[in-house]
Amino acid sequence: MDDHVEIERRFLVDGREKKPWREGSEILLIEQHYNVATHLEKRAGALWFNDTKFAVLTQSEIELLAKNIAWTTRLRKSNDTYMLTYKSRISKDTAFELEWVVEEEPALALLASGPFPSIEKTRYVLTGGDGMMWEVDEFEGGLAGLILAEVELPSSQTEVVLPPWVGQEITGLASWSNHALAEILAFRTG
Repeated sequence: MDDHVEIERRFLVDGREKKPWREGSEILLIEQHYNVATHLEKRAGALWFNDTKFAVLTQSEIELLAKNIAWTTRLRKSNDTYMLTYKSRISKDTAFELEWVVEEEPALALLASGPFPSIEKTRYVLTGGDGMMWEVDEFEGGLAGLILAEVELPSSQTEVVLPPWVGQEITGLASWSNHALAEILAFRTG
């Protein structure tokens, strides 16, 4: 599979009962800020914010960015690490995904040029009964109470053993994307 392709399935989770995904999981505190590419410029094999080189691009990334015009962009802070991501949907469960680690100082400078639609969540990373890696996101702030789970797959045909706490599948439903949720929050608070 292409290094720049992500395949995942997403589900709603009913969090009113026990929360077994919290036991023994890796925990990440995440903030995601969307539409950041409006402040970035592609030139000289890199993405720039003002006069600061934000991310260096490989040749395959340059070619992919040139081909796909419908990119969703975000700057994620996960614990103390900043990551710039460009995503472009290919199919219901598959997307092109480009990611670069970003230094804290330029990341904070970019965020200061906002505001950007954003979400906050606590992510629990665990291994399912079939060895698949699951990420369970408990949202904070205006989305408090919402819990979503996703599993990344090596192919769309991969069979997955669904944990008993997984509910309705929402794979491919754009209205449940983190970007759409951030836009809704921005609209409600703006």
